[in-house]
Amino acid sequence: MNAILLVGHGSRDPEGNRELMEFANSVAEKAPKNTIVETCFLELAKPGIAQGVTACVEKGATRVVLVPIILFAAGHAKIDIPNAIDRAKARYPQVEFIYGRPIGVHEKVIQIMQTRLQEAQPVSASSGGGTAVATAPVATDEETAILVLGRGSSDPDANSDFFKMTRMLWEKLPYKWAESSFIGVTQPSFPDGLQRCLLLGAKKIIVMPYFLFTGVLIKRIDEMTAEFAAAHPDVQVEIGGYFGLHPQLVEVVLERANEGLYGRVAANCDNCQFRLEAAKHHHHHHDHDHDHHHDHDHHHDHDHHHDHGHDHHHHDHVHTHHHEETHTHEHTHEHEKAEQRLAPDFHHDHDGELHHTHHDQEIISGHQHDVPSHAETDEQTTNAQIAVAEEQVKGS
Repeated sequence: MNAILLVGHGSRDPEGNRELMEFANSVAEKAPKNTIVETCFLELAKPGIAQGVTACVEKGATRVVLVPIILFAAGHAKIDIPNAIDRAKARYPQVEFIYGRPIGVHEKVIQIMQTRLQEAQPVSASSGGGTAVATAPVATDEETAILVLGRGSSDPDANSDFFKMTRMLWEKLPYKWAESSFIGVTQPSFPDGLQRCLLLGAKKIIVMPYFLFTGVLIKRIDEMTAEFAAAHPDVQVEIGGYFGLHPQLVEVVLERANEGLYGRVAANCDNCQFRLEAAKHHHHHHDHDHDHHHDHDHHHDHDHHHDHGHDHHHHDHVHTHHHEETHTHEHTHEHEKAEQRLAPDFHHDHDGELHHTHHDQEIISGHQHDVPSHAETDEQTTNAQIAVAEEQVKGS
């Protein structure tokens, strides 16, 4: 029997822990039939991971996928949970343990953020004994900045994914700016992010908390945003909600569970606009094994674990993609064969831009814009070097 063990972070705020348990109930309602769904916490709350594993096994689970209810892979996802899986394997050798991915970079998270932005409310600021609301003139989209606010991590990988999500959100918005900031651990700080929006010329700032559930930090963010609004009555300040019990979040978590249980992992390019548009024109019958190759790299760092265990190192898998949403796990790819048929000194990215090696850049700087053969290139380079040397001799 399969089991999904949801691993939440845990909060000092009981309300945040209750929200996670409520969210887990929503996941259980949508999970496949005859699938056990249990919940545990990394820290600050009970039950812990060991107790969660035991609950799954006692209910008859023979395969357990642990899904971190964590936004990005950092220390907990890369070290603590894999160590807990090691201990579970030793304790229950008859059970197969699978490590699912954190929520991470996902198109549905962008949709959640868009929903919360649409629900954003003007910030009320405490002023003396009463309540005051900033009465700044209505700002246009060209005068509006989104400030996405994360928790912050000591792991650069997690922080860079956070910045990526801000950029992906901005691509879908009409507003002029989308900035990133953190409430702790790293920079830029929340106050620095607010100040940057002002310096950019924003007349309206919408704060977007990038958090799953409520907690101590969410309440502190509300207070800091109100203080900023009171200090800047000439600026419209709004705040969106955290992710919470959004149905798209339930879908993302179930996708992560299915990836682990059934080996179906979608690469980022499976959701990119170019791939989706191409799929429309091929009537969903296109297969990458055909002699129909895209001129872009499909090397994706999925940060997932297909040994059904605890290996938490990054794997640069090269996948063959199919419209049935399945793919092989061989480390060869038809795209590599296609790339070999291209001129050897060039490669293409997803935007179809042609990138040159350092060798070609030297030729281009010499105004040789035609693509020469390797022999011609070597000869031209040698001749150019001789000409430069001769000029240096004359000059001396």
